[in-house]
Amino acid sequence: MENVTIKYSDGNKAEYPKGASVKEVVSDLKRDKKKIIAAKINGNPVDLSFSINSDVELEFITIDSEEGRDILRHSSSHIMAQAVKELFPQVQVTIGPSVQDGFYYDFDYQKPFIVEDLKTIEKKMLEIVRKNQPFVREEISKEKAIDQFKKLGENYKVELLQEIEDNSVTVYKNNGFTDLCRGPHVPSTGVVSHFKLLSVAGAYWRGDENNKMLQRIYGTSFPTAKELKEYLAKIEEAKKRDHRVLGKKLDLYSIHEEAGAGLIYWHPKGTVIKREIERFWEDEHVRRGFKLVSIPHIARDRLFRTSGHYDFYRENMYVLNIDEDEYVVKPMNCPGHIMIYQTSIKSYRDLPLKFAELGTVYRYERSGTLHGLLRVRGFTQGDAHIFCTPEQLLDEVVKIIDLALFMLDIFGYKEFEIMLSARDPEKKEKYAGSDEDWDMAEDALMKALEKRNIAYKVEKGEAVFYGPKIDIKMLDAIGRGWQGPTIQFDFNLPGRFDVNFVGEDGEKHHVFMIHTAVLGSIERFVGGLIEHYGGAFPVWLAPVQAKILNITDRQQEYCRDLEEKLKDKGIRAEADLRNEKIGYKIRESEVDKVPYMAIIGDKEIESGKVSVRERGKGDLGAMDIDDFIKKIKDDILNKQ
Repeated sequence: MENVTIKYSDGNKAEYPKGASVKEVVSDLKRDKKKIIAAKINGNPVDLSFSINSDVELEFITIDSEEGRDILRHSSSHIMAQAVKELFPQVQVTIGPSVQDGFYYDFDYQKPFIVEDLKTIEKKMLEIVRKNQPFVREEISKEKAIDQFKKLGENYKVELLQEIEDNSVTVYKNNGFTDLCRGPHVPSTGVVSHFKLLSVAGAYWRGDENNKMLQRIYGTSFPTAKELKEYLAKIEEAKKRDHRVLGKKLDLYSIHEEAGAGLIYWHPKGTVIKREIERFWEDEHVRRGFKLVSIPHIARDRLFRTSGHYDFYRENMYVLNIDEDEYVVKPMNCPGHIMIYQTSIKSYRDLPLKFAELGTVYRYERSGTLHGLLRVRGFTQGDAHIFCTPEQLLDEVVKIIDLALFMLDIFGYKEFEIMLSARDPEKKEKYAGSDEDWDMAEDALMKALEKRNIAYKVEKGEAVFYGPKIDIKMLDAIGRGWQGPTIQFDFNLPGRFDVNFVGEDGEKHHVFMIHTAVLGSIERFVGGLIEHYGGAFPVWLAPVQAKILNITDRQQEYCRDLEEKLKDKGIRAEADLRNEKIGYKIRESEVDKVPYMAIIGDKEIESGKVSVRERGKGDLGAMDIDDFIKKIKDDILNKQ
């Protein structure tokens, strides 16, 4: 019998009869065999049923690995689709991928699914899991697949099949349920033991609002019961921190459908938070050598035609007709900053030149993607652009990294994930800029991160066509990742706008241009902060830093005087003089997450002191007014 040679990921080799399955190889392992749910053959993921017919490199995929979790969740979505079809035969199934921390499947059904339906579907899924039905992969012709799904009445699958260019496709079957899928899947349904259906929402077919609205059921699945329990607890905590709920409860902002979806109306308290962040952003940029600029909200279309945005980003832009010209409501600030740069000839001695702006921009987002402060149509972008020489690249990137991490630390973000997006070395023709430019830029990004001893992950092929970048994802108080600072090289705009400087040789050279957004969209950043802090902002950001509460009407005048004294010292104070019990007013202040309360009764007036309560610590006892003011001022100064 002919044998094949298998080379394992650790370098060891073994021989097996030609046609042996991966499952047979796994069965000969001495450990971890129960954790293995799939494998990679020459780098391509396959099921354990895959037959090995030639010499290969073999790598096992375990259920607790990142790839293993994706396969587990994808398989979970198929089990959910099978359960839905068994319970509601009239349903048409569409697509059901794994996503971060879970999975979903979109269904076309004439009746809306309700919470009780999710419980019923979950129960049916448990039945399917307990039966431990094998996932059977079958490769068939595209024509045969179309015929099969037409007979099943699965019109969405037929539409997908008709767009596939290959002549053959793969389907997976278990207990009569058939689904179109590339795979791989777990060996059998019994592997999917720890799952939970979470919610149902509307979703347009293929994300196009011109298509039919479907029903999307979300769920999650984990290798162990412990991980599932921890994740569900995290979800409950996230619900308590939801910025849309807290934003309304704390009276921070509102969105009005009659005025336009995705447009934020900042209330007085929300505006305080937004302006404190913006002032801090401006002060830090100025302190580090940036010059503040301000550009108009609209520009002639030719500006964005030159930049390339009009051709590649037109569907996300708002266009106006003014007189005989076409104008664009700016979707980004960079072309405007280039206009300012080009008002005079720049020498190498003028560089680096750094512009910064908190500029409001507008982008069209599909209504189905809008989400509170996190996904909007109008937002303030904390934009900065550095124009520099090649020799200045490394130092400027290091400085931006320092600025970004300093600012995030002030806001309480201590843990990060850093990604460096590089170009695909096999497809260099898809990228703007020369090999020399790309090598220099990628090298500068790597060296800057290494100079600061920052761990990072290189993602080849993830760079946009105009340059490599660093993305910093910040982890919040409950471990969730949020989009954070970006440091992005741009070889496209300097070429399109012919942005130059005169070098030491007296010749013109294209500048190196770095886009940087250390906080990104202020709206999104505030939304993340609300959830990070659970609405309990530190003193320097709190809309109301101190509440003054009287016990009886006799203390009203004293409270008003104290309120004015605190305001004179730059403290945001409010006196609550309502004819309510003191316990009620304290509870309301706690619900409003006010950092400090000064409680005033007859005893405090006699002693000239205040009784202080601090959020999270409770009663601090009596305190001199000057000491109370100093305590708050110190917190503000230290960004506490």
